[in-house]
Formats: sequence, structure tokens, C-alpha cells
Amino acid sequence: MHALRRRVEDRLLVQDRVLIGLTGPPGAGKSTISELLVSGLDEVVPGQVALVPMDGYHLAQSAIERMGLADIKGAPETFDGAGYVALLQRLRAESDTTVYAPEFRRELDDAVAAAIAVPPRVRVIITEGNYLLLDTPPWIRVRSLLDEAWYVELDDGTRIDRLVERHVRFKDDLATAHRRARGSDQRNADLVARSKERADLVLVHG
Repeated sequence: MHALRRRVEDRLLVQDRVLIGLTGPPGAGKSTISELLVSGLDEVVPGQVALVPMDGYHLAQSAIERMGLADIKGAPETFDGAGYVALLQRLRAESDTTVYAPEFRRELDDAVAAAIAVPPRVRVIITEGNYLLLDTPPWIRVRSLLDEAWYVELDDGTRIDRLVERHVRFKDDLATAHRRARGSDQRNADLVARSKERADLVLVHG
């Protein structure tokens, strides 16, 4: 974590605002590492660090159901990818105004609009999500808006166990949780794994 902080600190010496993206398969630990990084950097530049996850751009559950995509919730097509790209463009270009972003609330299983504020004083923005390095539209536009993209990796056994635990904690029975973790989640993980080679750094998370 010290080495990661140092990479960002070095960029702050020559940039007014730094955008770092963390990607990787579901359950790999992106959120945990992002939160640790934000906490550590806040000691260096207090009040100038923001976490803006991609998950806020989940389509609403009602929209997913209306489109017949409920069984593959979490796949790229169940996100407003173009909206996420537009957010990153604003965060990159608009440093003199507060930019608001949506936040995904697991307890609601839905996103809440304008829940995250990024005021002008923020110099470091950490964003994390599964699809930051995909090479298909609109996701392919994400990489050029980030200063660095880091890929988070975790052994599949541990990663799947964590997904099952997460699903049970928020709404699923154990059988459904296993089916999701080894079904739609695994298909998404396989897709994300093919983007690993485009990362600046691979973080093996234990």
C-alpha cells in the first residue's frame, strides 16, 4: 500500500488532479484496496481524495427487469457505460465546480443519484469497477481518461467464496448465492480477465 500511495504522490508533484482506476473480476477486492488507498492518501492530502465507483452506473433494477436482463445483472450491458465515461470526462475537465456521481447501495440493490460529491478541492480521484479496461464501446474510452489503471487479482477459490458470502449477506439464500457466483459472476470474471494485459500494474491480493 505504501508503494501504491507513493505512485500517486509522485503524480501529484506534477499534476493538479490525478485519476486512478482499479479493475478486476467480481470479488477480487477492488473496493477494499480502493478504500485503503483513499484512507492512506487522505493522510497526505487531507480532504482532497474522493472514491467514485463505477457501480453507481448500474441500471435501475426496474430498467433491468423491463429489458429482460435480470438474470445477468452485473454484466456490461446492465450498466450505463456511456454515463460513466461522461462522468470521468467531467472529473478530468471540470476542476472548478462540484461534480456529483451516483452511488450503488447494496442494501437497496440499486443506485442512488448524486450521492457522491467531488468538490473542486479534490486532487485525487479513485474509481473502481469491473469493466475499466474492456476494449469494446463505450468502455474502451475509459482508459484514456485515467492516469493509471491497476488490475486486482485474487485466487478463484477465495474470490468465489467471498462472492457467495456477499450474496448471502445482502439477499440470497445459499443455493442462489452459489449459482450466481459460479454462473453470471464467473462469466463476467472471465470477460474481465481478458482485459488484464491492458493494466499498468497487477496487484495480487491475498
